[in-house]
Amino acid sequence: MSDVPDVPDVPDVLDRIAATGTTGTTDAPAVRDATPTDAAACAAIYAPYVTGTTVTFETEPPDVAEMERRIAKAQARHAFLVLEDAGEVVGYAYAGPFKERAAYRWSCEVSVYLAGDRRGRGGGRRLYEALLERLTARGYRMAAAGMTQPNEASGRLHAAMGFEPVGTYRDIGWKFGASHDVAWVQRPLGDPLPSGGAAENPPEPT
Repeated sequence: MSDVPDVPDVPDVLDRIAATGTTGTTDAPAVRDATPTDAAACAAIYAPYVTGTTVTFETEPPDVAEMERRIAKAQARHAFLVLEDAGEVVGYAYAGPFKERAAYRWSCEVSVYLAGDRRGRGGGRRLYEALLERLTARGYRMAAAGMTQPNEASGRLHAAMGFEPVGTYRDIGWKFGASHDVAWVQRPLGDPLPSGGAAENPPEPT
């Protein structure tokens, strides 16, 4: 789940990450792979979403050790990226399994979070562009995201990134004394999975 609006395109982000470890710019925030030392900053960014919003359905903020574990888990099979500005981590995006059962293994769920004073400044789209490219390169074929309703800013971001609405779970979560709907969107990554009659499985994500 995420809560950030649309911003202009930022091309070739992953090429610069691969070459330099950052986006290669000095006058704009840089997207890079998260490291264990980013866990404290990511936990601090996430905590207000847990304690003060319904963007996430978690009710207890993860501590630094738990965030470090999540970073390692996401990077092992998917990706966990951070947005850094002047040496400070100001946002992050990551992916994980859409569901654990084997038939879902070519699909993933994505999320993006920004520090409160960074929303609406382009960081969400910058992170998502890099994340989706990374996932495509690893062999994933579909990305999905859930958005607690209402969340117009997140809806605009996902629409700008090519996600299409696929449905809404009604009254699926309970937080802060009320039930909440979650709208789901998805977008293809790379070539679609064969629709039928394939003799072999598609290549496994790496």
